[in-house]
Amino acid sequence: MIFSEKLSLIRKSKGYTQEQLAEILGVSRQAVAKWESGQSYPDISNLIQISEEFHVTVDYLVRDSVCQKKPTYLHRGQIEIVDFLIKAKKETYAGNGPESKSIYPGSYILEYREGDFLYIDTYYGGEAFIGEEVVWMKDTPVYGMNYCGRVIGDNFSGDFLKAALLAVPQDMPYRGPSFFEEQGYIYRCSTKGDMNWFQGYENIYYDNEKIYECYFHGGGIR
Repeated sequence: MIFSEKLSLIRKSKGYTQEQLAEILGVSRQAVAKWESGQSYPDISNLIQISEEFHVTVDYLVRDSVCQKKPTYLHRGQIEIVDFLIKAKKETYAGNGPESKSIYPGSYILEYREGDFLYIDTYYGGEAFIGEEVVWMKDTPVYGMNYCGRVIGDNFSGDFLKAALLAVPQDMPYRGPSFFEEQGYIYRCSTKGDMNWFQGYENIYYDNEKIYECYFHGGGIR
């Protein structure tokens, strides 16, 4: 997704017309129309204003991304791990998969197995939570991620979070997509690094208020 598409998407998700956004930024409607059609590009001061208004980073706005593009930095074995990881996420928490028998007090266990691969997500808590995902290949741990999050506002929807996590992209397979919007909720996720070593965070907004946050980090195991 390129800048012009992102700007149009996040503007519409907030219910702004081009005229309203132009007034907020102190530019003409024609300027906004040209940005969204790809005919021109805002200067850095406008980019900063846009990032602050829509609660996204400038990096998210300016960096082009292609959904479902396989990361070129991964070797064949890692690509297999990514493919399995995405499927496992969709078959467990995000997809309302069944829980496995808990082996630790107060824990929730979600498990998915296919061929040589095994995925286990172990987490604790509800409104404030902490957890860990691990992938095994032929009984050897090859990938792991730790996460910690909390609900910090009213109107939180677990169903919306799961819908966002179901949209996990191939090129960022850690949590959810960079941007997801549905029924007034907005999900945003930002990461640095790759499958070998990464960190990131995700937020959910409702009616322009942040109501949920989660931080995560992980990487390859060897």
